[in-house]
Amino acid sequence: MLVAAALGYLLGSVPFGLLLTRFTGAGDLRAIGSGNIGATNVLRTGRKGLAAATLLLDLAKGAAAVWLGRLLATDPAAVADPAAVAGAAAVIGHCFPLWLRFRGGKGVATLMGVSLGLAWGIGGVYAAVWLGMLALTRISSLGGMSAAVAAPVAAQLLGHPGYVPVLAALAALVLWLHRANIVRLLNGTEPRVGSKPKAGPAE
Repeated sequence: MLVAAALGYLLGSVPFGLLLTRFTGAGDLRAIGSGNIGATNVLRTGRKGLAAATLLLDLAKGAAAVWLGRLLATDPAAVADPAAVAGAAAVIGHCFPLWLRFRGGKGVATLMGVSLGLAWGIGGVYAAVWLGMLALTRISSLGGMSAAVAAPVAAQLLGHPGYVPVLAALAALVLWLHRANIVRLLNGTEPRVGSKPKAGPAE
């Protein structure tokens, strides 16, 4: 279980957004927009391809962590599922990477990868809610938070109750990391995708 958690954390803590923007000459992502290392902030560099690559890689590391956890699942009587433990650790690693002084992303893409890795149905609901809410509102943070909350609900409804606690805990983490976004949503000042950013930090 400890090995699963360690491998998951190490995978999750790889800051793909930061690495891609540096290697392509787009600058230090931490000095752009909100300073976040996720795909939404990469999009603020004007490099849509880099943002898409960041999204896919952040998603992939979540799914890869679950896969590695399953390889380690040798004890059917284990108290917890190593795949779920590794997936949770990957999200935590993305949000709090040791190499960046624990200042990472908000975990939305990595949590989608974990959801897909745990069960395709859960991941499918996650993606549908995320994309649907984003298309409806054009607010990135609202789409991500809605998808995170939908994951444990989908797990319960689709017959995976064992995954509900970990997905609910990760959804709570995503909401907590978006607390500033929630305040802006309530105030009606949360920026929409494609709009010109106003002064001050964004999602």
